[in-house]
Amino acid sequence: MKFYRCEICGKIEMINYGDEKKLMCCGKETQELKSKSVDAAFEKHVPYCSIENDKINVIIGEALHPMSEEHYIVFIAQVLDGIINKIDLKPGEEPKAVFDYIKGSKIYAYCNLHGLWESSEL
Repeated sequence: MKFYRCEICGKIEMINYGDEKKLMCCGKETQELKSKSVDAAFEKHVPYCSIENDKINVIIGEALHPMSEEHYIVFIAQVLDGIINKIDLKPGEEPKAVFDYIKGSKIYAYCNLHGLWESSEL
């Protein structure tokens, strides 16, 4: 899965690898987002996942990520081979999600200030 963001309106689109079309928004080509899994802010942005009773419990950050108007997680998504389960979040909500367990899926989180983050494969 590839993620793209419009630099004008901030809209994020997801497409499958191999789709070669250019994504346009607001009259301009969108920019591909590259996911991160490690950096100095690791404890705040990387999705932490635990599997229990065929469910994936996700929290963003070892210590929960802030969810203020200025700095928050925009969405959490589970992705595998074109399957996308996504939860949109708003400031004030907890950066948590629960998905059905799908072996081999990855979890992504998007921070409005620090970009796209991913878990290891489940």
